[in-house]
Amino acid sequence: MAPPTYDDLNLILKLYELRREERLRAARAWFSENFRVKSLVEYHTLCPRGSENNAFARQVTTYWEMVASFITSGVLNQELFFESGRELLFVWLRLQPVIAEIRDSYKDPYHLKNLETVASAFIAHLKKHSPEGYENFAARVRGI
Repeated sequence: MAPPTYDDLNLILKLYELRREERLRAARAWFSENFRVKSLVEYHTLCPRGSENNAFARQVTTYWEMVASFITSGVLNQELFFESGRELLFVWLRLQPVIAEIRDSYKDPYHLKNLETVASAFIAHLKKHSPEGYENFAARVRGI
């Protein structure tokens, strides 16, 4: 992998700026506090179509899918992102228990696939550098 560039740095700073946008900030706060679904039924109960909760869940997951697409396409240096992008992994760990059912219901096996790909690489990165740190982080995110 090529070393990070100032373009990578500027993109990360821009992504951080976008996270500070009022609506996305509200969606992220809601997601962090409330999104702990384990099944599609729970997902639809928490996030019924047309609801603000549904909009918040979609905004958070599609934001991180967009960021992940920059990494999988090679536009953003993965290693540099891993230094400060743990929220992507947080979102994936919350989404992981229900993603297979969501994909099945959408008839779209690639729904949020970039997010999954980058999260998997992030997990491998953390396990290599701090296995206990990753396990503790995942347990906290999952509420174990």
